[in-house]
Amino acid sequence: MKANGNDSKKFKGDRSPCSPSRVLHIRKIPNDVTESEIISLGLPFGKVTNLLMLKGKSQAFLEMASEEAAVSMVNYYTPIPPHVRSQPVYIQFSNHRELKTDNLPNQARAHAALQAVNAVQSSGLTLASVHGSEGLVLPGQSPVLRIIVENLFYPVTLEVLHQIFSKFGTVLKIITFTKNNQFQALLQYADPMNAHHAKVALDGQNIYNACCTLRIEYSKLTSLNVKYNNDKSRDFTRLDLPTGDGQPSLDTTMAAAFGAPGIMSSPYAGFAPAIGFPQAGLSIPGVPGLGPLALTTSAITGRMAIPGMTVIPGHSVLLVSNLNPDAILPHGLFILFGVYGDVQRVKILFNKKEIALVQMADATQAQLAMSHLNGQRLHGRVLRITLSKHQSVQLPREGHEDQGLTKDYTNSPLHRFKKPGSKNFQNIFPPSATLHLSNIPPLVTDEDLKILFASTGCTVKGFKFFQKDRKMALIQLGSVEEAILALIELHNHDLGENHHLRVSFSKSMI
Repeated sequence: MKANGNDSKKFKGDRSPCSPSRVLHIRKIPNDVTESEIISLGLPFGKVTNLLMLKGKSQAFLEMASEEAAVSMVNYYTPIPPHVRSQPVYIQFSNHRELKTDNLPNQARAHAALQAVNAVQSSGLTLASVHGSEGLVLPGQSPVLRIIVENLFYPVTLEVLHQIFSKFGTVLKIITFTKNNQFQALLQYADPMNAHHAKVALDGQNIYNACCTLRIEYSKLTSLNVKYNNDKSRDFTRLDLPTGDGQPSLDTTMAAAFGAPGIMSSPYAGFAPAIGFPQAGLSIPGVPGLGPLALTTSAITGRMAIPGMTVIPGHSVLLVSNLNPDAILPHGLFILFGVYGDVQRVKILFNKKEIALVQMADATQAQLAMSHLNGQRLHGRVLRITLSKHQSVQLPREGHEDQGLTKDYTNSPLHRFKKPGSKNFQNIFPPSATLHLSNIPPLVTDEDLKILFASTGCTVKGFKFFQKDRKMALIQLGSVEEAILALIELHNHDLGENHHLRVSFSKSMI
């Protein structure tokens, strides 16, 4: 390939989808970009063997050692274009099979940068292999961070972590899990320096105002082994991994742009979390070359607690599919989704009863319900939940009866979150086999409650009254699905003496 007057024609040809090649065409690069910055885009995926910068055209060509590495790189960056100096750059396969730059002028800097990077890489590999033999790495030399999110007032998803930590370098893998009742994650960067910068900048920061505090330390692991790509774990360099049995699988729109945060249109136009939003000019101290750290709003699934701002209604309607048409009723969906917000309306589709629309009070509650209930089992079916395009659920016109499939719950006395500052806001937990019971009258015994729950068809495995307050108890059932059905059936059940039983999911076990 030669840099001559015909280049622009070749570049136009590069814009059409090309068959895989180890040469990649990078567009819209900033004028002040350095060779090493472009090379660093390719390093996580394998060895970079050549580089041609065409700054006058804001373009570059990068040659990888193997086609496989180039395919991984394109797959990773297509849904989420990388940012170089705060500008998005676009990467695709080139028509060229290799770069021949030996006779071109101005290649000395590119070759020097390549030599320097390869020297660092090879020494880094020996370093890793020396420590790898012991299974441990000295602090600061591991590319893997262990992240604990304290004060988890709103759900933090894998996408949110990816968006925050991507500001410091290429994130290769994330695994999330709950341990000791804490939400934790292991996150692997392409380079230990990325991990170092992220730890320095983010340790102790809040994701959202006054909650979701990040505690970050280096992991003893040097690499993560991700087996499944789903909402709990992801290998961003391997799009071919299965979702895993029983795991919520990604829907088709998400699969098309795999791993991209912000596939759902944002319910929070103009919002950003506490970790520094550009309007306030917050930037990260101590990290050279990094501007403000702001999530794109589409990755945010928690309530924004920015003073003086209110949540924009936005996408508050959920599309719920794969329901059991023989068992589902609007009341059941109202009670279940009501654990995570105040349900306004429910519509089960007349001609397709496996599908329903559930309208929550606001976008935050819709996100909460979706993140906790998607993938759970109800009446023997795995629920699939996405944001609906509808802004509201329409009631049937007068005289057009729809067999009671559409219900309006706007003025329901069963809403859990109507009172501002209600304790219910602090007791939102994922579905679990253990239920929290409250408002139990004095004369009702543990046997009464065990018989009541067994009457719904579930197995009672344990029961315990609270020592300090006999109005409350925990009951452990045979499975999460049993607990979901029991909650639907028995929340607000009349126990006599004007006491209606309150049922919610518990974070505790018996």
